[in-house]
This record gives sequence, structure tokens and C-alpha cells, in this order.
Amino acid sequence: MSLELTNDREFLEVVPPLTAREAEEEAMRCYYCYDAPCVQACPTGIDIPSFINHIATGDLKASARTIMDANILGATCARICPTEALCEGSCVRVRDSRPVSIGRLQRVAMDDAMANGIPDLPPSAVKGSGRIAVVGAGPAGLSAAAQLARMGHAVEVYEQKEEGGGLDTYGIVSYREPLSVSLFEVGVVRQLGVQFHFGWTVRDAGDIQNLRHKYDAVVIAVGMGKVPPLTIPGEHLEGVYDALDLVEDTKTRPLADVRMGRRVVVIGAGNTAVDAATCAKRLGADEVTILYRRDEAAMSAYRYEYEFAKQDGVTYRWWTAPVAIVGADRVEGVRCVRTQMETGGPSSRKAKLAVAPGSEFTLPADTVVRAIGQETHTGVWEALGAKTQGGKVLINEETYETSVDGVYAAGDCLVRSGDATVVRAVEDGKRAARAINERLARRVAH
Repeated sequence: MSLELTNDREFLEVVPPLTAREAEEEAMRCYYCYDAPCVQACPTGIDIPSFINHIATGDLKASARTIMDANILGATCARICPTEALCEGSCVRVRDSRPVSIGRLQRVAMDDAMANGIPDLPPSAVKGSGRIAVVGAGPAGLSAAAQLARMGHAVEVYEQKEEGGGLDTYGIVSYREPLSVSLFEVGVVRQLGVQFHFGWTVRDAGDIQNLRHKYDAVVIAVGMGKVPPLTIPGEHLEGVYDALDLVEDTKTRPLADVRMGRRVVVIGAGNTAVDAATCAKRLGADEVTILYRRDEAAMSAYRYEYEFAKQDGVTYRWWTAPVAIVGADRVEGVRCVRTQMETGGPSSRKAKLAVAPGSEFTLPADTVVRAIGQETHTGVWEALGAKTQGGKVLINEETYETSVDGVYAAGDCLVRSGDATVVRAVEDGKRAARAINERLARRVAH
């Protein structure tokens, strides 16, 4: 499937860029703190006061250089980072007014780099000479590849899709991050000298072992898989979607070919559920309902995502669980029950749930979207023979090396609960790259 650069009005970016004057005024609000808490809150450690100061003085190229030196995916993170929980949440200006709009200022600098050329990044003091393979061209893989290439190593990336970017390219709706942004970042990594091999899939243990023999180190950054099944009757019916497949369809098919029907039910209450629900609205659905078996306090979606869905007209039904998808050949409705906490539950997020007696009802629907999380890629670790626990690969937390010598893991495949963000994956890739470089340097020294 080829990628679709959409110009459909409903799928254009919803957050407008700051004007030059707005950017300058916002940048001047920064206190340029020494030992700034916003830097400490950024997983990738971007020198935020420095890049904002460059914007205030009109040097956007220097600003972009500062950002990309720490985070090669700065354009993506400017758009989708949960800044209110990270850098902006730590801004000292919350004491006297409101936080500096760090994310939007970062976008100003990165949009300039996209329009006017990538700045030269600071040279690395390290001059490596290893050969490293990276499996997966998502955020963690791109970050590791870029960091290693900047250190002087020869890097080749193996990716099963036809283009790089992973979640940023295929799993984030266009009105949050246009496709051109993630493709720009893949191009940045390519310009650093990284080679890409697309359409490459791990078929068996031999594929990984061949990489181990061919390269000095291997980074596995395969992310996570599809949405797991609901394990209820009717999932086989036409009109049942995986939420990630739905988002990918909007980026790989003409939008007119993605038909949702008039009534759409989304099952789950995370950020992906919001993306699926708002996609359905933009694709023409009249009624979009999100079902969640717990309450608003327990949902995993960010607050701004939740508010965004409500502004789009999405309806939430709390304390509601599906028990069957009904229909003859295609979806006609969802049979549901009302849920409630059992007595003595510690909180709505952790409490054991019970079905309310006599609460069953059927919600009419033309389409059902599963959005209840993602499965782990256990197959690659089984093929590799790496140690796992509960479906999660075990790593050395300092070096990111797995139990298999010379094989490292980074990104969402590490399955950190509540921490599956692009910016965290970027930092994972950087740390794995540094550990590999130190390993190869020791080898040369001996």
C-alpha cells in the first residue's frame, strides 16, 4: 500500500503554527533558567532554554540544531509529546501565570528546518568504525541509527513496511501529525548516511542470527503489534476494525474508500481509541460512541485527547462493557452490560469489576473498532532465544542489552506500562547506541 499525502480538509493539521510574532513573544516569556526543570523533565534532555533563546533572537536554524542534537525526531515530538506532563508541566512560569508553550515553540524551529533545510548537527567527539544493524524503523530504531551514524559507525536499518517512521508514519492520525513530518525525519536519518532495507520481515531465528554474524551489534526496535482480540462473539463480522489498521487506512488509501457507516462504536479509552473515534467522525459517521468498562478517572487517554474527542462530538459511555458483536454477515450492533466496582475496590482503575444485574442492552452500530491496547512482539524474542518475562524481553537497564550477546532492545517493545511515548523511545534508542559504542570502543582498546 502506498502512502497517501492527504489534502482533505477534515484531515489537515488541527493545531495551527505560531506566527513569527507569536513565537517571538512566547519565547520572550521564558526565564531561561539555569538548571532548568523543563530540561530535567524532557526524556531526551533537550536544552530547552537555549533553543527558545535562539527563537527569541531570530536564529531558527540554531534553535533546530539544538533540538535535533538531543532529539532527532524533534518535529514529531513538537506535535505529539505530552508536554503538559513533561517539560511544560515542570515550567517555573506556572507559579505566576502559565507555562511557556515549549511544544509549539519547538514546532516553530522544526517547521523552519523542514522548509529551509536541515542544520548541520554538532560533530561527535566519537569516531567509531563498527557495523550495526537496526531492526525496525520506528522512533527508537531511527534514534539509535542516527546516534550511531553520528558517532561514525556504519548503520543499516531493516524494516518490514515500505517506508520508515513506524508509529509516526502509520499510526498517528494526519490531523495530529501530517505524513510529511515523519517522512522528513526518515530523510534526516538517511542524510546521516544510514542505509534502509524496506520490506524485510523476521521469518525465523535464522534471519536474526544472520544479522548477528554480519554485524558487530544488533538493535531490535520492533515496537508493539496489533490490537488484541476482544474474545467475544461476532469479532469475525464485516465492519470490525483494529484501531491501528483504521488509522493506517486513512494514510495508505483514498479517504473515500474508508467507509465507516453512520454509527460507530469504539471499544477502549486510550489515545488510540480517541484517534479512531475522531477518524470515524471525519470519515462521515454521524454517531461515534466510546465504550469503557471503567470510569473517566481510569481512562488512559491524555486529558487533552479526551477533550478533543468531546469537541468532535464523540460520546462516552462509562461503566459499559461489550459482551458480543451482533449481526448476520456484518455488524448491526454491540450487546453490552453495565459494570460496577465490587465493594472495597481501591480505585476505579484497579478495582475488580462486576456486572450489574439485569443491565444488558444492545447499542446499534454499523462499525466496531477495537482499541484496547497492543499485543507484544513475542515471536522475535522467541526466535532469538532471548530471556523474557510475562511476554516482555528482559534487558540490562543500563546498557539495553538483552540476554543474547550483542543484541539490544529499545522502544515500545520493552513494554513499559504507561510510558509508551515517542520521546521515551527516542531516548531508548540513544542510550542503546551509546552502550554499543562503548562496547565497540572497549573491543578496539583490547
